[in-house]
Amino acid sequence: MDTDRYQRGLEKLKEIDGSAGEKVIAALQDVAPDLARYTIEFPFGDVYSRGVLTLQAREMVTIAALAALGNALPQLKVHIHGALNVGCTRQEVVEIFIQMAVYAGFPAALNATFAAKEVFAERDATGKMDA
Repeated sequence: MDTDRYQRGLEKLKEIDGSAGEKVIAALQDVAPDLARYTIEFPFGDVYSRGVLTLQAREMVTIAALAALGNALPQLKVHIHGALNVGCTRQEVVEIFIQMAVYAGFPAALNATFAAKEVFAERDATGKMDA
């Protein structure tokens, strides 16, 4: 295992997703520890750690893609939290989903917006501040 890549990925995961990302990784440990490691190393250790795009831009692209997929609600919620953690605003999140209505259809945009509504309510109820 490339420990530098893993450590870089783990730090980036914590920066973006905080405890939510760590919970996903922990949930995989008993059933698919290799998948947990790959999830840290490739997306976060390699891709999210690159330059050029800011973390805000990466999270915006990620939530747009997950909304368009339409079948990744748990991951979408984690990344909505991530977007808010790295400086995206709630208004930007909603605007992304409005844009997705054009390219992914109204059902995808509506489902993503309702996911955002749940994330916003959860953050408000727990006092978690947006960045």
